[in-house]
Amino acid sequence: MVDSVTAWIGDYGLYAVFVLMAVDSIFPAASELVMLYAGVLAVGAVAGHHVTLFGTQIESTGPAYAVIATAGVLGYTLGSVVGWAIGLYGGRSLIERYGRWLHVTVDRLEQAERWFDRYGDATVFVGRMVPVVRSFVSIPAGIAEMPLARYTLLSFLGTIPWCFGLAGAGLALGKGWERFHERWRFADYAVVALVIALAAVAAWHHGRRRSRRRAAERPADSS
Repeated sequence: MVDSVTAWIGDYGLYAVFVLMAVDSIFPAASELVMLYAGVLAVGAVAGHHVTLFGTQIESTGPAYAVIATAGVLGYTLGSVVGWAIGLYGGRSLIERYGRWLHVTVDRLEQAERWFDRYGDATVFVGRMVPVVRSFVSIPAGIAEMPLARYTLLSFLGTIPWCFGLAGAGLALGKGWERFHERWRFADYAVVALVIALAAVAAWHHGRRRSRRRAAERPADSS
């Protein structure tokens, strides 16, 4: 996972950052890793790779950092609008049928709806700065028919500290990236193990819900 993401960013620079962050707004695509490595690239710590905008290589670290972090913000904001549109026009029925492919299950949708009921628009702004949760805000916002202009503005503002903060951490990490990468390579395996564990728990809960539903639907024995 780490090697694939960093290879794409190394080869395609800010364009890869833009696309990966757009995807992450709907489907978790390791935005933490994307923006961290974007900062490493901006500081010139990756041999043979530089930040390039429209064919022009950006030599200075400050402008390179600003451009690649902005690419992350814009990509994520665009993807957020696409997710909002999916929710608005597809509605709840789309999520009930195909939500598992977008990792937006009915349970997650109901949880997001509770957040919107309790916190209102702040759900979008704050949600963009919370790991994992940030990828499950867009579609429910569309289902809730949140006005597009307000939704887009809050998504944009909430994404700025996330992208610039992580890219800044990558900037500080600099040439220490390789040591960091090697020391944390086991994280790939930890992620896989976590996904398997979560899938097992989800399957167990799903089985229990089905059993309870069947029990509730079973006609009572007549005396």
